[in-house]
Amino acid sequence: MNFLRGVMGGQATGSQPSGAETIHKLCDRVASSTLLDDRRDAVRALKSLSKKYRVEVGNQAMDHLIHVLKTDRSDSEIIGYALDTLYNIVSSDLEEEEQEENTTKHSDDVGSQFAEIFMKDQENVTLLLSILEEFDFHARWPGVKLLTALLKHQGSQVQQIILVSPMGVSRLMDLLADSREVIRNDGLLLLQQLAKGNAAIQKIVAFENAFERLLDIITEEGNSDGGIVVEDCLLLLNNLLKNNNSNQNFFKEGSYIQRMKPWFEVGDDNSGWSAQKVTNLHLMLQLVRVLVSPVNPPGATSSCQKTMFQCGLLQQLCTILMATGVPADILTETINTVSEVIRGSQTNQDYFASVSAPSNPPRPAIVVLLMSMVNERQPFVLRCAVLYCFQCFLYKNQKGQGEIVATLLPSTIDANSISAGQLLCGGLFSQDSLSNWCAAVALAHALLENSTQKEQLLRVQLATSLGNPPVSLLQQCTNILSQGSKVQTRVGLLMLLCTWLSNCPIAVMHFLHNQANVPFLTAQISENLSEDEHLVQGLCALLLGICIYFNDNSLENYTKEKLKQLIEKRIGKENFIEKLGYISKHELYSKAGQKPQPSFSTPEQMLFDHEFTKLVKELEVLIIKSIHKSSEDEKKEEEVKKTLEQHDSIVTQYKELIREQDTQINELNQQVMSLTSQNEHLQSSVMQQQLQIQQHKDQYNLLKVQLGKDSHHHNSHNETVQVNGIQSEEVCSLREQVEDLKKQTEILKGQLEERDYVIESLHSGQLAVMPREQTASDGITEDQTSHLRKELESLQSQLQSQSAQISKLQNEKRELRHKLEKATAATSSASGDSGGTANSSDSEVKILGLKKDVDRLKEDVKALTESKASMEQQLASANSTIAILQTDKSKLQTELSESKKEQDDLLVLLADQDQKILALKSRLKELGEPVDDEDEMESGDQDDDVDDSHGDDDEEDEQS
Repeated sequence: MNFLRGVMGGQATGSQPSGAETIHKLCDRVASSTLLDDRRDAVRALKSLSKKYRVEVGNQAMDHLIHVLKTDRSDSEIIGYALDTLYNIVSSDLEEEEQEENTTKHSDDVGSQFAEIFMKDQENVTLLLSILEEFDFHARWPGVKLLTALLKHQGSQVQQIILVSPMGVSRLMDLLADSREVIRNDGLLLLQQLAKGNAAIQKIVAFENAFERLLDIITEEGNSDGGIVVEDCLLLLNNLLKNNNSNQNFFKEGSYIQRMKPWFEVGDDNSGWSAQKVTNLHLMLQLVRVLVSPVNPPGATSSCQKTMFQCGLLQQLCTILMATGVPADILTETINTVSEVIRGSQTNQDYFASVSAPSNPPRPAIVVLLMSMVNERQPFVLRCAVLYCFQCFLYKNQKGQGEIVATLLPSTIDANSISAGQLLCGGLFSQDSLSNWCAAVALAHALLENSTQKEQLLRVQLATSLGNPPVSLLQQCTNILSQGSKVQTRVGLLMLLCTWLSNCPIAVMHFLHNQANVPFLTAQISENLSEDEHLVQGLCALLLGICIYFNDNSLENYTKEKLKQLIEKRIGKENFIEKLGYISKHELYSKAGQKPQPSFSTPEQMLFDHEFTKLVKELEVLIIKSIHKSSEDEKKEEEVKKTLEQHDSIVTQYKELIREQDTQINELNQQVMSLTSQNEHLQSSVMQQQLQIQQHKDQYNLLKVQLGKDSHHHNSHNETVQVNGIQSEEVCSLREQVEDLKKQTEILKGQLEERDYVIESLHSGQLAVMPREQTASDGITEDQTSHLRKELESLQSQLQSQSAQISKLQNEKRELRHKLEKATAATSSASGDSGGTANSSDSEVKILGLKKDVDRLKEDVKALTESKASMEQQLASANSTIAILQTDKSKLQTELSESKKEQDDLLVLLADQDQKILALKSRLKELGEPVDDEDEMESGDQDDDVDDSHGDDDEEDEQS
């Protein structure tokens, strides 16, 4: 009170002021004081009174405190006092540890009311978010605590305000990166409340890199050995992932499942598990189950299961499963987790079947678990977990079902080892009713949707006692039923028998073969028993209905009709249907149908199996319809079934025939496409050859023009040549020889023109061949080939004559050189005389003229030699062109004949198909199926078209 006196000023005289009066004066100071220090002291005083005088402070000071938050943002100390005061008003956590229950409820109500008052103005939450951006500890930590308290009381309203606030969630995510652990830890609690029940916020938090930060914190804190911070991180992860498929997919694709494996690396020394470690590991196992829960989409669950096997997480869980010294609740949760990791995954189920316990000798993990299930000294929750694990191992696992049933068959029983089948039989016929029920349900799961194993289980023989013959497992189950055991035992055996006999007429025949079974069932159904026995009566009615519905009438005494008559006489149809309805009306039926995992609070509640409830829903309606039907209706239905089966078989045959024809048509279409592509390729090659011939022709014309220019130049040169002085007879003879060479050149030009004509005729012949090749007719005729050969022979003879002329010119050239040498020698001798003569100039002129004539002759000889070489090259190209054309002709003829053969085969196949279709339509008419006349008309038109196409082809062949 001294502190309050100091705050109020002066010493109190007389009666002490009440708490409400003191709070009123403090609020006045907060509202009216101009000095920041006075306001800070007043708010600090309100904080100290807020726990004891919570209601008074809340009623009088809340508005003033909110005003302080708005106006005094620069002073973090007063902001911290104001936030602490608001937290004490809103929070439902009391300092006193021992409070009565009604006081706690009153505290919650008061906190909720003040939170509602605070939330009336949405700007208050926005103001609080802006304060959280401050890094100052005095403002940030109280702000986190206050926002957490508001979320506890007004969660949905606060969530909506934060969602619409810009960067609202991102601001709160920054709390996880705060270096001060107390803010980070309270930030975890805040995010837990924020993400609870709001999928949109969960997605935003996840995409704000929450998984990475949380897993880093868990690793830093020591994984399962960490403290309560690890627990808070795991709770937040659970909130983000549970029932949120988007976040689960993001968690898997981010490779965060692989980072969960170190959580389960427990040491060999499992003694001394702390309570916090047990809690952490329990939450870690629950997090794994969230990812592989049966309620998740099947694709997402199977993907997570595959990842858990690949990263070694399943192997790590199986190690804990087989370890010693593990606490019972952790072992139970591990079994449940392994169950859902392997459920429906063939790879994981096969691995689990190969796991062995570290015992001497090693035993399969399945056997060790089943030993715990049928042991009545084991905890009830552990036995339920083992049953769930066995069910998940057999779920959609026909291979595992066969292995379990095989351990019961006489040929595979090993007397030296304990098998799963022996444990199940031992539990089925033990004195413990819970073991009976668990073993019966486990054995029923080995038969689900597996008719092969239902028939194999009929071979199982049991030795009941010494000296007595063995009895079948089916007979032993009915014997125990007739002995009147406990309700739980009978319910388990009846569920096993119903699962066994459904969809298996052979098992129904074996059951009816025992003359005592049907009277026992009718007696159980017709009696008026207590309410506890109603479920047994309903299951007996279901079993009898299965014997009717799946009866193949192989036993004369127990055909469908006789069993219906028996029900009508002994029980009554309405009474039978009423007893059948006892199953679905039971209070535990709907609870068992909610999820696959057995969830029973006490052993007495274990009456229904999840998969069995599905079977009841499926069979109940079918059995009721079967009971109401008469024999005539059943006969009609059987006839309809037979006709439908016949029609189905015929339709399947037609479908197979059509499939075969479709494949044949596709193959023929592919062949036609390949032939078309080959034809196009050949056409392109022919076009290329035409272009090459045209290029050769252009080159030849160019050479001819050049040769004409050269000859014209030589003529003009010869006309301008003049010889000064007296021309001798030798010069005249040389000129005559030049004239002869000119004539020979003219002859060669004529020959070149003839060769040009031959090449043009070849080119025109090839062009004539092209359309004939495109229409797949003959190529070059024999007459054209012989004509070409004659032309080639004439060209060769002309070339030989030209070579002879060239050799003659070379001889004349040598003679001229010889004469020139003589004239040169005479000139030199004449110039040796003294003084010289007057004829020396004439001789020099003569020699110069001879030299010019010789040079001109050399040029003529050189030109003729070049023209000969070019003509030889063109002759060789003409020969190669003729050879190429002949090879193309032979290829096209062979391809034409092959395409004609394939076209004829295709027409034959189409005709056969039309005949088969007509035969099938006539067959359908005979069977009474309607056939459209338009289809027949279309088929007839198609036949006419085919015939017309044949006629057209024949006409084209004749024309070709």
